[in-house]
Amino acid sequence: MTRLQSELHRLYLPRSQAHSEDDARSSALIDPSGCVRAMVMTLTRPPSWELLSKVWRGVQADLGLPAPAIAVSGIDGLQLWFSLAEPITAEKAHAFLDALRARFLPDVDARRFKLMPAVDALDLHPQRHAALVPAQHEPTGNWSAFVAADLAPVFADTPWLDIPPSEEGQATLLRSLGTVPPAVFEAAWTQLGLSGDAPISNPASEPTLKPAPQRAAQAAAQPQAGSTAADDDAKRFLLRVMNDDSVPLALRVEAAKALLQHSNNPRPAPGG
Repeated sequence: MTRLQSELHRLYLPRSQAHSEDDARSSALIDPSGCVRAMVMTLTRPPSWELLSKVWRGVQADLGLPAPAIAVSGIDGLQLWFSLAEPITAEKAHAFLDALRARFLPDVDARRFKLMPAVDALDLHPQRHAALVPAQHEPTGNWSAFVAADLAPVFADTPWLDIPPSEEGQATLLRSLGTVPPAVFEAAWTQLGLSGDAPISNPASEPTLKPAPQRAAQAAAQPQAGSTAADDDAKRFLLRVMNDDSVPLALRVEAAKALLQHSNNPRPAPGG
């Protein structure tokens, strides 16, 4: 297995293919159960790094996610590739991407976006997810490729390469990227106003929410009658975030503050 294949397996391929010696570029991104580790946002008509960079920067600054990979699609768009440490359902992945679109680019026509996996990805049709990068677009001969952030603006008018990219160069770009840990994804999911596995009806209309640790603290510090279970759940969530080394330090600090706030505001005694 080449370095590039190893990085693609590490970041995007289903766990079921983790030990496969097959060329990762020809492998499906959706596993047999309909789950994915790769989420891909493509902006087209026209591709614009000035716009897409708002998502790239926003997910890092506001949601504490590691930087997604940046790619040219080889056809008509610029892409962000998100890598998940653990698989989630295709529906949940699509809902997350749509919420990112609504949060960071609410004024951009939704028809300019391709969010993959598609909503009906469970039928496992190969076109229900993005084509793995790098790859050649046969009708034109152009190539898709991962690119560095400082080079992304260069491809706004021509989101492709005329020649195949260096496999070593592609592997080096991917090597610097991390996956989104489950606790970080859970916190971002909640912060985006999502719940369960279904997409919200209108992400753009959802109010701005506090980070998950702060909301959990509020629930713990201001319990309602009969809310002991909810109170315990909030504290357990905060402890899990605070003690998870994979969670960004800023979120761990918020969780610690929230727990301290709760300890300084004990539950009043019944009837007190």
